[in-house]
Amino acid sequence: MDSCLFTVGGGVKCRPQGRSGSPLTPHSLRPQCPNQIYLLASLWLPRVPMSSCQVCWAPASPRSSPGSPEMGLRFEVVPSRFKEKLDKASFPTPYAYAIETAKQKALEVASRMHQKDLRAPDIVIGADTIVTVGGLILEKPVDKQDAYRMLSRLNGKEHSVFTGVAIVHCCTKDGQLDMEVSEFHEETAVKFSELSEELLWEYIDSGEPMDKAGGYGIQALGGMLVEYVRGDFLNVVGFPLNHFCKKLVELYYPPRREDVQRVKHDSIPPVDTFENLSDVEGGSSDPAQGNNGGGHGRTEGGGDTGQASADRRGPDSNGTVETPPPFPVGLLELIDGFKASKALFTACKLKVFDVLKDEAPLKAVDVAGKIDASVCGTERLLDVCAALGLLEKTDRGYRNTELTDLHLASDGEYSLHGLAMHNNDHFWNLFADLELAVREGADGAFGRKTADPVQSKPAKLQFMRAMHGLAKLTAHQVATAFDLSRFTLACDLGGCTGALARALTREYPRLKVTVFDLPEVIEHVTCFQPEGRQTERISYVPGDFFKDGLPEADLYILSRILHDWPDHKVRELLSRVSSSCKPGGGILVAEMVLEEKPAARGSLPASLNLLVRTQGRERSLPEYRRLLEQHGFCDVQLAHVGDGLDVILGTRASPP
Repeated sequence: MDSCLFTVGGGVKCRPQGRSGSPLTPHSLRPQCPNQIYLLASLWLPRVPMSSCQVCWAPASPRSSPGSPEMGLRFEVVPSRFKEKLDKASFPTPYAYAIETAKQKALEVASRMHQKDLRAPDIVIGADTIVTVGGLILEKPVDKQDAYRMLSRLNGKEHSVFTGVAIVHCCTKDGQLDMEVSEFHEETAVKFSELSEELLWEYIDSGEPMDKAGGYGIQALGGMLVEYVRGDFLNVVGFPLNHFCKKLVELYYPPRREDVQRVKHDSIPPVDTFENLSDVEGGSSDPAQGNNGGGHGRTEGGGDTGQASADRRGPDSNGTVETPPPFPVGLLELIDGFKASKALFTACKLKVFDVLKDEAPLKAVDVAGKIDASVCGTERLLDVCAALGLLEKTDRGYRNTELTDLHLASDGEYSLHGLAMHNNDHFWNLFADLELAVREGADGAFGRKTADPVQSKPAKLQFMRAMHGLAKLTAHQVATAFDLSRFTLACDLGGCTGALARALTREYPRLKVTVFDLPEVIEHVTCFQPEGRQTERISYVPGDFFKDGLPEADLYILSRILHDWPDHKVRELLSRVSSSCKPGGGILVAEMVLEEKPAARGSLPASLNLLVRTQGRERSLPEYRRLLEQHGFCDVQLAHVGDGLDVILGTRASPP
């Protein structure tokens, strides 16, 4: 990823120069200078002691630095030592990842300079530029083949370039560093032409792609690949200078009270005092309809409707118009989130992603014929899926993204199609009655009317497909969270299709695993075996772990089991495991540990699932440790394996 950072202030004296070499002042800038550069210079000069000013940038990349010669400022490089190891999957949007990376770079430099010089710079500015296509963030290529893969993904498609910028204001009081962060992001759409492989390889062989996010640089040879740019060109180069300058105006020159436009009560307000009412509230853009007369801004009885909200947010007691709050994009995404989920579920149920995996690209009319649906309805569903990043839309038709091929086609090795269908067919209706579940709790009428999701054979298979897909994604991480080579015989309680058991036998050649689950589950496990064959070191035993004797083992595994049960049932199950486990044996628990991930978004729907379905709950590490120690397990250890899963290992102590 392209990244950059510079600081203003810090005590190193260097006099900024204008183009003629004279000291930089607003009047020394020539008329042909870009407006935003004049704005930047005229903004900083009154506020920052430019006669003793340090301006630093990392890395030393002219294509991503706002400190170009035209600005008249000299820059000194201060590389950030922040390790770019943030988990991309934990961020709701690509730009959130870019902003956080930029912020961490800036904070690291500010802290280090304060520790070194005992004085912080006045301002540290970090930026991080990323390229995204189909929801994937493209890093800098590691080799030529990787560059080819990146450029092939971009070939003939529109993609987004995001730059996250963080402005850190520093202040030192009594030797302590105080920092305040302002941040923003800029997005630019870039469309590549349809390019031949020969042209792509010629560009790759030039060497230019190797140090650039997404594998190209638009300001050099890479410009020949680009059909059009929609948005800030400098953002693609590496820094959104225009947005940056506007942000500085907001921070350093907020509008004075006397400069705020006043509402004219004796006439229709001028057009430029309206705040995009047509965009925000869906009304007409005709300013004449914003007065107190007719039009749809008032009800017949004279009451306010949406357009009259302009009157409610202003004027205040002094007759000035109040600034509206920031547009709540994230909140609106949550409000509309159920629609996105239902669109995904519907596309899965109609096997849209299967059709597009087998044949692509396809026009909407072709997809409609294959899924036996209307052309109009199919096209709208495909457009929604494209907007959600599940499909790519070109002039030639629709095709799956790489992520969709991997996880939403029903026949994929790591398919979550079954999980989507289980949520659609089972949980969707349960969540329609969430209010009742909240009011009455799991012991109320709602809990009594909840049906077992695995009653019929089709429902059982759907449930098993959901659990199989989820287990496949995390089986290797669970199997390798701890070194289990000391164990020779394991029993996976509630092991369903044996996905975890296969990962364990692959990782530990001496280990044999028994999968112990309900008879109605075990009878269908052959549907999930590779080519219908069982691994010779895996056996399947039917039984109920609350009623029947547990198979002999020196390691008992409970993966995503305990959260489904209330405390008294958990204690009962752990007591049975403890009785069967010999001293020196172990217990491996895979669950989401609450205390370790207080803000994990995946935990929120999981907790609600438990409310509408069972009396179970998620637990913290101290609770799990207490439960295990009460049942004779000691040396309890925790390992993180993902955003929604942790692994706990305990050892059966010898009796006193």
